[in-house]
Amino acid sequence: MTSTIARVVECYGRRVVVALEDGRKQPAEVFGKRLRVVCGDEVTAAINSSSGTLQVTEALPRKTHFTRTNAQGRPEVLAANMTQLVILMSDQPASDPFIVDRYLAGAELGGIKSLLLITKQDLGHSQALLDQVHVYQQAGYKVVYVSAHQEQSLTALREVLRNEVSMLVGESGVGKSTLTNALVGDDIQRIREISEGTGEGRHTTVSTILFDLPELHASLMDSPGVRDYAPAPVNDLQVAFGWREFSRYSGQCKFNNCLHFREPGCAIQAAVATGEINQRRYDSYKRLLNLMRQLLPSYERH
Repeated sequence: MTSTIARVVECYGRRVVVALEDGRKQPAEVFGKRLRVVCGDEVTAAINSSSGTLQVTEALPRKTHFTRTNAQGRPEVLAANMTQLVILMSDQPASDPFIVDRYLAGAELGGIKSLLLITKQDLGHSQALLDQVHVYQQAGYKVVYVSAHQEQSLTALREVLRNEVSMLVGESGVGKSTLTNALVGDDIQRIREISEGTGEGRHTTVSTILFDLPELHASLMDSPGVRDYAPAPVNDLQVAFGWREFSRYSGQCKFNNCLHFREPGCAIQAAVATGEINQRRYDSYKRLLNLMRQLLPSYERH
């Protein structure tokens, strides 16, 4: 079999859709029980001479990967080789800031850039949402306002996506699919027709799909809406690296192994007390630290 390099653009377990080097997209199956691939993976693929089917035979090393904690409390890779996480927020439905915090933490811990995309700008925004956005801006995160129905805001979004491999994430109903339709257009229908050829077409609304944006030299991943998200388990000291604003106080705590809970001489707690760090963001950090402690046994945490 002659192998070729391809990229996974949609994944359903053992069945995938890959983009070949010439740009063609076609169904393939993953060869070997131990091989696991996700959307965004670069792989080698070859035609099986006996069955005539395209098979993925190897996954190439990942530059980055974005993970979550699965239902069993273990790490699960959601996507690979992305450079930017775009977290959507809206008023309708109202976004949960604690889930947004965890997405931001997941990106920080994975070494991936992140930004917040405030959707449905044409409908206006409540003061509650604007207040939340202000907190994120103070913490150092980039914020972009957008409407799928306003071309000017879509132009600004395209510039944010330029030269990046971006993944759109957020809760159900925040507008990911609508924005993807506005950005990608006809390619959505083409890739779904290919997906149906895998026999897994019924799952197209619950899988991550990668689209090319050639005019921007970029790619876009549209992920399923979620009810919750948590980063993959990390040890106690690593959790704080998920909060960008904490880095301003690096090295200022009395103890090098300070967890910013109840330790004396903690610079983070002092910053919360003076309002330099937002109280809700700090509470969110404590929530995630407690969750990580539940997921990791004590010998792994320390």
